[in-house]
Amino acid sequence: MAATLSPYRLGKARELYNIFNVFNSLSWTFLVGNIITLFALRMEASSTYIGILSAVLYVSFFFLPLGRVLTSRFSIIKIYSVAWAVRALCMVPILFAPFIFASGHRDLALLLTLLGVALFHIVRGIGMIGNNPILSYLSTGPDRGSYMTQVQIINSAVGMFAGFVIAILLGRDPPLFLYAIIVAIGIGFGIFSGILMGKIPEPEKEETTKNKNIFAIVHEAMAQPTLRHFMIILLLVALSSGVSRTFLVVYSSEVFKQSDGMVSLYTVFGGLGVLIVGMLIKFLVDRIGAKPIFSVCVIIGLISMVPVIFAPLSWGENFTTITLFLTFLFFVMNFGWLGCEGIMQTYYMGLIPPAQMMDMGILYFFGFGVAGAGGSFLGGLFLDTVTMLSGSEILGFRILYAILIILAGFILFMMRKLVPLGALPFKGALEVMFSFRDLKAITLLDKLNKTSDIGEESALLEALHDAPSQLAIEGLLSRVKSPRLSVRADSIRAIDALNTLTGDAEQALIADIIHNPYTTAYLSARALGNHGVFAAVALLRELAVSDDYMLAGEAIIALAKLGDHAFRPQIEQIITETHNPRLKIMGVEAFGIYCSQDSLSVLLDILRGANPPPYLRDAVVLAMASILDIENKFYPLLVHFMADETQAPALALDEADSAYEYYVSVCDRKMSRKNSHVSVLSRQAKAFQPAVSEYIRNSDGRQLSRWIMGLPDDMVHVVIQMVLSEAVLDDELINHRRLRLLIVNWAAHELRLWAGKLKNER
Repeated sequence: MAATLSPYRLGKARELYNIFNVFNSLSWTFLVGNIITLFALRMEASSTYIGILSAVLYVSFFFLPLGRVLTSRFSIIKIYSVAWAVRALCMVPILFAPFIFASGHRDLALLLTLLGVALFHIVRGIGMIGNNPILSYLSTGPDRGSYMTQVQIINSAVGMFAGFVIAILLGRDPPLFLYAIIVAIGIGFGIFSGILMGKIPEPEKEETTKNKNIFAIVHEAMAQPTLRHFMIILLLVALSSGVSRTFLVVYSSEVFKQSDGMVSLYTVFGGLGVLIVGMLIKFLVDRIGAKPIFSVCVIIGLISMVPVIFAPLSWGENFTTITLFLTFLFFVMNFGWLGCEGIMQTYYMGLIPPAQMMDMGILYFFGFGVAGAGGSFLGGLFLDTVTMLSGSEILGFRILYAILIILAGFILFMMRKLVPLGALPFKGALEVMFSFRDLKAITLLDKLNKTSDIGEESALLEALHDAPSQLAIEGLLSRVKSPRLSVRADSIRAIDALNTLTGDAEQALIADIIHNPYTTAYLSARALGNHGVFAAVALLRELAVSDDYMLAGEAIIALAKLGDHAFRPQIEQIITETHNPRLKIMGVEAFGIYCSQDSLSVLLDILRGANPPPYLRDAVVLAMASILDIENKFYPLLVHFMADETQAPALALDEADSAYEYYVSVCDRKMSRKNSHVSVLSRQAKAFQPAVSEYIRNSDGRQLSRWIMGLPDDMVHVVIQMVLSEAVLDDELINHRRLRLLIVNWAAHELRLWAGKLKNER
């Protein structure tokens, strides 16, 4: 059994495997890609023959059990590498097919082609026993889905490049011997890819399942409802994908009479579709899961087949129209269905345990082979039959693709019951796909996972704070345990910026405030309070008296945000006893959050203390403004006051004047005669300006105290009324200009409310 690779060795193994995939993709495109279909069509092959030729591709999957038997004697890597080199050599008979066809032996040339392709896929099937175990082995880690998709991207990009080269080589009317040259190049690439595979590290063997035959594997899988349901979907996807893409080449060549070079060029755009879908899957799969992407790809695959039904033959008469149409068709169909095949394998590997990867991999490809081979053969037979009976080539294609559309719809219906495997719901996944903020967060996380630069790491975490996304939670949690203080702090701030916290995030923050006092604990306490984590109340109570004053202060504010009113008396005691100005301010802010009228007396006692500093006085009056529910109105006034404290009298008198003017604007004399309540308001309004003037100019609060006590009981809480009416008379408080401005602002606000209420009652 091979040991798990270290990060360095895993990186080197992946690098080698990526190079293998480059040459493997080149070999595949030059040997058995669409070039073989074009080659057969040039030798006047029928649709039935094309269907058989395409079906042979899936024969590979039926020889996986033979490869599995060989694993008892040889290593997986040995089987894989030798098979990959031998399969390329199996294509040698095709090198002679052009010359045999030229000599007039068409059937023999087609037979040699079929023989070479069949041998290629038989040997390929034996070697493919190592595909899933090796890919699973090399994709170990949190980027599993991303790396698996990266492999598909490499294959798609190289295949697209090779297809473009083939399109240039073939041109409009290539000689048949040119196909032999292309196949010869492909054989060379195939042998070299086999040599590279021999250098990949050996994955683990599955000792527990080595004695099972294919029937036992199938029986075991079918006994599990989740696997049974998936296998039905697998069969339908393999059938729809294989048939739709295989006969698209025939559709282009036979219905619209496109040249081999043009069809090869269309396949390049098909490769572009595969490349783009691979990049999208790689970008999204580790964040939103495989299932919703699977569903989206099926939907796109379904939509891609609709134009085949409605496209008229007349489009073929216009070069531009038919070129754009077929380019779009190849692009979208490959985007959808090959995207399906890629993400389906990723989903399947997440569905089965690693210990069963080889056996269940056989089942996966076996099912793929049955559906693909059967569908391709029956598809070709169906097209020939319809063409023969109706005399119309296009009719057969329209009926065939209509059937495939119905199958795709049934696939979508069945996918509703697939196990999510931790994926987002379909609606949530779509929201992510169309959310600039979430997509930006994914981009930032990808950069964060790759960076080793401390400065860049901090910048990326700051960017995640500015663009909060729930998708970032796992990446941020991994950095909450960072040995670097700044990274932990930035990560916690970014977590705090999220809309909601997961259970893991809550536990991580609780652990941080326990284990990291004097560093980041205060940030975690703040986040717990901001997100209403009530499970942390008991711990926050303990930490409210911590020696770490920053942590103690944030714990106090968090308790206030959590509505822990039972702890409020202890906060009052802490504020009274502490000499730490920061802790006093945070305690005062907590009172503003509690918004309890009973705290007004405690706040006034702080102002009565021995010359409290300005920043503490500011905090006190702002907390009182919050309790009095006028913070939004008072704050701008306080800002004006601090800009020029000599303007305090003018600001207070302006408040009185504007409140009286509001009263006059809504209550006229007629209202006063008809309504006794308005009469009382009128007397109060007229007395307000003189009372404020005496209080501000002469430091005499007696009139204002009586004015406050004259407010209606149904408008003012009795505690507020008593506390403020006494405060304006208190000699110790009379010199606090911030407080006087606050009380005048509150009184003016109450006058406006009273006038507005009576106006609405008319």
